[in-house]
Amino acid sequence: MSRAGRTRHRFAGRIAGVGSTSGVRVVVGHWPVSPLGAFTDVMVAEADGTRVLLAPDARVADFVARTYDFDRVVVGPVTAQVDDRGWHVEGPELSLRLDVGRRTALGRLLRLVPRRLATAPGWSALTDPVARVVLRGVRTRGSAGNGRREFYGATDLHAVVGLDGSWRGTALGGLAPVAPEPGFGFGSTPERPSVTAVTTTVEVPDSAP
Repeated sequence: MSRAGRTRHRFAGRIAGVGSTSGVRVVVGHWPVSPLGAFTDVMVAEADGTRVLLAPDARVADFVARTYDFDRVVVGPVTAQVDDRGWHVEGPELSLRLDVGRRTALGRLLRLVPRRLATAPGWSALTDPVARVVLRGVRTRGSAGNGRREFYGATDLHAVVGLDGSWRGTALGGLAPVAPEPGFGFGSTPERPSVTAVTTTVEVPDSAP
């Protein structure tokens, strides 16, 4: 979709964001519907702040790296088995299992908003001031740079209640808040470990490479 010299790309899926007692924070995007086809990507913030993108192919790596900020990009197989009770994610040097709990109070409120409205960029602009107050670390519109603008339209929210896995051969430890904020972009994930159903709209200038 194009508008006034900008092209909109829409990604529909779920984002899981968790912290760990090892200090590693992980944000997994599982996108069954996207202009790049179905894929899963992983953003890892190490304990020292190093930000790593795990992408399944070069096209995904290029698009995501131009939209968010990373210190290192790794291209290799990334897979996710996802259902309402848990996630099993495998990627280069990453193994991650998440236990998903009940829908949160905010999730119940999100489901009351008609989906077409909730996923519209204009609605994301209206909800941004509220999101900043209600969910620490979250914004529903903004930019990580490169002339791109993003809009997050959340439609559901579940708590993550358990974590198990390893990163680069070291156990992640137990579940912890996603803190400090990973710094991938303008608002990566709620501080409370969670799974968010979301439609993300990325506006790219038509002159961008």
